[in-house]
Amino acid sequence: MKNDNKKYYKKFGENLQNLIEKQGKDVMTIASVGNIEQKQVYRVLNGEHGANLKTIIAIAKGLDIHPKELFDFQFDLDKE
Repeated sequence: MKNDNKKYYKKFGENLQNLIEKQGKDVMTIASVGNIEQKQVYRVLNGEHGANLKTIIAIAKGLDIHPKELFDFQFDLDKE
């Protein structure tokens, strides 16, 4: 299970990276608008840990998207 979590965190981070690139924003801007530290965003990007709800909302605010878009990626629990 722990390994599955790490894989999910990595996929979540990859999706976040894609959203950042799509929006044309940078981590500093996202962190500033979301009122969180840049290192929190980098940790999520790098799949170091799962983001809590407060961080997810802050990142979504920084990207000017709905939080559900952060979870809009493919992840097969049976194969991952």
